[in-house]
Amino acid sequence: MTEALEALRTNGYPLLFLAVLLDQFGLPLPSIPILLAAGALVGLGHLSLGPVVVIILVAALLGDLLWYELGRRKGISILKFLCRVSLEPESCVRSTEGVFEKYGVHCLLFAKFIPGLYTVTPPVAGIVGLRLKRFLLFDAMGILIWSGVYVGLGAAMRYQLEWLLLKVETWGSSLAQFVVLVVVAHVLYKFIGRQRFLRQLRTARISAEELYQMLESGTEILIADLRHSSDLAQNPSVIPGAHVLSIDHLEHRHAELPRDREIVLYCT
Repeated sequence: MTEALEALRTNGYPLLFLAVLLDQFGLPLPSIPILLAAGALVGLGHLSLGPVVVIILVAALLGDLLWYELGRRKGISILKFLCRVSLEPESCVRSTEGVFEKYGVHCLLFAKFIPGLYTVTPPVAGIVGLRLKRFLLFDAMGILIWSGVYVGLGAAMRYQLEWLLLKVETWGSSLAQFVVLVVVAHVLYKFIGRQRFLRQLRTARISAEELYQMLESGTEILIADLRHSSDLAQNPSVIPGAHVLSIDHLEHRHAELPRDREIVLYCT
């Protein structure tokens, strides 16, 4: 047995609980490798399937319940906070709200398979007012499906995973350094792209004061409110005369916007 699997076998249950809990809290500690390793140890007979599933279920539910309650109490601000730490915050809120709007509570069944979505889905459930019992039911089902897939995959591939970990330990730091280099390069690429996007966006911005002056001077202008429906539910106030058009529908309804005047778009 490799050192990694031996360490997990010795401290398996508490380590599994901690890894899943911290992952659900949003920390950059992916729990999937731990689930695969736990599944391998179940397949090798070093851990029991029942306790492994219960630990994953309890840890994930605790993390999700925290975000659900924060979403219920803090509203859209907690979702914006989570998305702000993302490298693509402009699409984070919109895509999350869109998934929940399209699939409803059933998105909890598959959210944990999508990186980035599983952390923000529970607060959205709280924001939209999903009842606690219904949230717990679907979230628990999603956790069981998620854990079943990865633990089962780890058990089925137990010998291959053991061989892979042995190779990783043999290669040592050179492989670890390569993985870190790839991750850093990816983050830098996303960060640079985001900064370029923001620079282009700033050149086309108009301040609230400038818009007010244009309206006061009688300038013919169209204002389009592109906020998502959940944003409007949280703050239904609209600039007088603004055309409410969700950004998700902009591609199909852009013909509604006249082309013979200045158009000002705004959202959150």
